[in-house]
Amino acid sequence: MGYSRETYYVDRPEKPFKLPQVLSEKEVAGLFRQVSNLKHKSILYLIYAGGLRISEAINMQVTDIHSDRSLILIRNGKGGKDRTTLLSEKMLQLLRSYYKKYRPKLWLFEGPNGKQYSPTSVRKVLHRATIKAKISKKVTPHTLRHSFATHLLERGTDLRYIQNLLGHGSPKTTEIYTHITKKGIEKIVSPLEHLDI
Repeated sequence: MGYSRETYYVDRPEKPFKLPQVLSEKEVAGLFRQVSNLKHKSILYLIYAGGLRISEAINMQVTDIHSDRSLILIRNGKGGKDRTTLLSEKMLQLLRSYYKKYRPKLWLFEGPNGKQYSPTSVRKVLHRATIKAKISKKVTPHTLRHSFATHLLERGTDLRYIQNLLGHGSPKTTEIYTHITKKGIEKIVSPLEHLDI
């Protein structure tokens, strides 16, 4: 008994387009003010200041900080690619204080046993700070990365530079931030304002 093979082409449902969660600059500052531990502060600042993924922050080695060039080297990022990102003066000063106090050997952020700091610990620190700052949004380490990109765009940084800093392979991935930014929107007046009512 033979049976025939029929081919059916079924349209795959489109993936829903969701905008990432972003904090305002004021919210980021308020969140950071809730963190007093120097190590915790350094990790969260670094994720935001360099637009890092959580894995990139905890995989960072002491030698990846290039203070002479104001750059941070990110080894083996997503897709196994290396890249560099910004090392701001504020971040450098904080890292210098952190280094003097903790003297990390290999990993920039070490746990109590000298191994890499855990992603769970970073998430817990951020969660506590979010509650203390009375921020009702769901905030994850990736929210800080999204906020970094959005804030750069709002301050006039070219999208191509942001793409490189984030390590995005395609400009399409970075373009999502153009949907979040308020840059340009503040100049648009709602038609309601022109109605004589």
